[in-house]
Amino acid sequence: MAISLTKEDFVVKVFDYKNNKEWNFRGSRPAIIDFYANWCGPCKMLSPIFEKLSKKYEDSIDFYKVDTDKEHDISSVLGVQSLPTILFIPIDGKPKVSVGFLQEDAFENIIKDFFGF
Repeated sequence: MAISLTKEDFVVKVFDYKNNKEWNFRGSRPAIIDFYANWCGPCKMLSPIFEKLSKKYEDSIDFYKVDTDKEHDISSVLGVQSLPTILFIPIDGKPKVSVGFLQEDAFENIIKDFFGF
């Protein structure tokens, strides 16, 4: 199940943008973050797919959601300008960004290709 992140959670679990300028992932396993807004139609369409995949991969990937209307700081720091924006975060290396709605098969293909699951 996807966990909602506040900026306080984000700094602890994902990236301490307050003290670091360069990306340094703080998680212990890969993560996927859905940047969304409640008024966003494509975000609403993506939500059940995101939840389904969060259950399927719950033993290997952390799934997070960030409400961009509530957490402006996170969106601004990461340059999120369109919704939904999905951030695929490996343990090491730079995240992969996907902007816009993803069909379930396309979403799962990115998980398999990027994370190797």
